[in-house]
Amino acid sequence: MTISYDVTGDGPDLLLVHAGVADARMWARQVEELKSSHRVITLDLRGYGETPLDPKYSDAGDVLALLEEVGARDVAAVGASYGGYVVQQVASRKPELFSRLVLLCAPTDNVQPDDELRALWAEENKLLEAGDVDGATDLTVRRWIGPDADDEARELLRVMQKRAYDVQLAAGDVDNEEWPVEPEKIDAPVRLITGAHDFKFFTDSADYLAERLPTAERLHLPWAGHLPTLERPADTLGLIG
Repeated sequence: MTISYDVTGDGPDLLLVHAGVADARMWARQVEELKSSHRVITLDLRGYGETPLDPKYSDAGDVLALLEEVGARDVAAVGASYGGYVVQQVASRKPELFSRLVLLCAPTDNVQPDDELRALWAEENKLLEAGDVDGATDLTVRRWIGPDADDEARELLRVMQKRAYDVQLAAGDVDNEEWPVEPEKIDAPVRLITGAHDFKFFTDSADYLAERLPTAERLHLPWAGHLPTLERPADTLGLIG
């Protein structure tokens, strides 16, 4: 494999795919608890953590290749934000691999970002174009994690996002082949989790999926922002394990 990954523990396969502002380290607290009852699979997508970027790649293809390499079967997959979008792509292509999915504040196809999120992206791009990586990192920490996060979680997010910027900006233009998301083909049970302090786009995406997935459970957390497993690790453990 050309991506960095880790497999630990023993039991049913549990795949954890990180958010687009993070890397595999976002799951550290959960892995410590879950590895006693699951074989936990974590990875750094390309351009995050310990995985460099290639000019052409497919995140969904990488995840599928990883599952095949480690002999995963009847996989419970948890995807946070962009990681949840990647999980949807793989589950649409190979639904028979999965026993259940948990999508945490995940986007999906055919749903448009809200104006507040578009404004945030524009602000981020302006900072990066000006070479202010620290400013863009600070913006991420302010806007992408909810009010219940502790200082440790905020600092971890800062470190992970800064690493992603460093790797991705150095790589320049790349081409990530995305696979279509087809909710109707995903026959495993899917838990859709959103946060009241998150952007409307992610709530809209979960609502869209809930109407189209064969078996969906919808949870909206009144205390959560965009990264509930970082914000309240103990409270969310039962939602993903």
